[in-house]
Amino acid sequence: MATRRDMLKLGLATGGAALTTGLLSKPAAAQLCSPDNIPPYPPSPPTRPFIAPLFIPPVKQPVDPASLSPAVDPTKHQRYTEFLPKKFYVQNIGATNWQYHPDLPPTLSLSYDGTLPGPTFHAKYGEPILVRRYNTIPASLASFAVPFVTTHLHNFHTASESDGNPADWKPTGQYTDHHYANFPAGNDSSEIMSTLWYHDHMHGFTAANVYAGLSGFHLLFDSRDTNNENDTSAKAFRLPSGAYDVPLILHDVVFDVNGQAVFDQMVTDGLLGDKFTVNRTVQPYFVVSPRKYRFRLLNGGPSRLYQLALSNNQPFWQISTNGNMLPFPIKVTSVNLNVAERSDIIVDFSQNQPGDQVFLYNQLQQLNGRGPSGVILNPGDPLMVFSVTGPKVADPSRIPALLRALPNINLNEVVAQRTWRFDYDGGAWTVNGLPFDPDRIDAHIRQGTAEIWTITNEGSDWSHPVHIHFEEFQILSRNGLPVLPGDPEHSRKDVIALKPNEEVKIFIRFRDFLGKYVMHCHNVVHEDHAMMIRWDIE
Repeated sequence: MATRRDMLKLGLATGGAALTTGLLSKPAAAQLCSPDNIPPYPPSPPTRPFIAPLFIPPVKQPVDPASLSPAVDPTKHQRYTEFLPKKFYVQNIGATNWQYHPDLPPTLSLSYDGTLPGPTFHAKYGEPILVRRYNTIPASLASFAVPFVTTHLHNFHTASESDGNPADWKPTGQYTDHHYANFPAGNDSSEIMSTLWYHDHMHGFTAANVYAGLSGFHLLFDSRDTNNENDTSAKAFRLPSGAYDVPLILHDVVFDVNGQAVFDQMVTDGLLGDKFTVNRTVQPYFVVSPRKYRFRLLNGGPSRLYQLALSNNQPFWQISTNGNMLPFPIKVTSVNLNVAERSDIIVDFSQNQPGDQVFLYNQLQQLNGRGPSGVILNPGDPLMVFSVTGPKVADPSRIPALLRALPNINLNEVVAQRTWRFDYDGGAWTVNGLPFDPDRIDAHIRQGTAEIWTITNEGSDWSHPVHIHFEEFQILSRNGLPVLPGDPEHSRKDVIALKPNEEVKIFIRFRDFLGKYVMHCHNVVHEDHAMMIRWDIE
């Protein structure tokens, strides 16, 4: 198994400047966020806010399976013949020049199918699909990113060989077939998911490759969340759909004096950009009509945490956390997003006056990659503006009183309890005192069982958004206190927000597939510096 150091050597051997171009020339020690909160980079060139329109990624379209050459090998996929794909997709992972703002020149980026974010997948439960992803990145890529990739559909219930494990990377010129069976975990309808995203998960270089552009949305629909606000079925939620269902991915980026995105592999605490982007556009505007919209908020990282709010504390409805519907909508004035977390919200602009400008703010102050300072900004940093200047249109959508009930927790299923301690030991990020080794199995787990995991943040200065692949879990307690109905954490989760010195206890099942999976900090800089473990379902 190639190590991160091996990959660095290989990149330098094949690409010359492949891993150095775009890095600042100061010594690595000077790049670290200091205790005095000195920024690690010079400020980006100035950009005018709210002059660039929001980019809406296109919806990915299927291809004729006969066009796949060679044909898919069913023997390489668990339960393939049981869940034969009904749609096939081809995606190219390559290099492109992307313009983040009219005041900046295009910057060398990585992309899925040439756009940042990549195309949005629309998939349905009961309709299995296969996605073939080709690595077409030039082997001589002159970037801080690397020409080796593995794509993880976060956090879908899928077989290990299609999960996008960090160790399953492919070099330039090769492809991977991802089989998504599209059935809920345990065939339990209460385990249905909605807003997912896909991103690169290259071992040791996830942060760099995602920062360079490799992220996109993958949305799932079913007989209730039907993607049709005009659906007359009694079961249908009739949430805003079509042009009124808008995915928004947040990435913060820093640019050098030439307007090129920069990234330093030697920074270990985390990277904060000074330019806020939404769908890879710096502080865009989006024209809305006076009606309800569904916004799918996603924190794409690499290291910033958000508390999102609208102008004047305008309330809205939170209907999901991570990729999962809440039991019922919650009326809120802000939502918190750790790295990789999603939250679907409904905003009703019919409550605004024509011509209103509604800003989306981040109120969470963060001065370095360690985590938030604890200061709540008022109003905060403006990320984008919704301009209520669109035409009046019909609005058949609604906010249902009830969404999805949570799966039952049966403690009789529990066969083991484990403790995972996330810490910083001797200058390295560790879990239970060890850095990640992709060949070491840290937990052998029996298929069809459940376990209770206690996950702790041993540090007093760091926040860790901890992500567990494959299965959703439910939080039993945080710092010894139960999570109660009405709290957004009373839900199914795939990311645990761990503040300094916190402890969270979860209930998690392991069903339907076998193989290797991982758990890691989704401050992806921490992940790349070995804050990850491997666990296998056997």
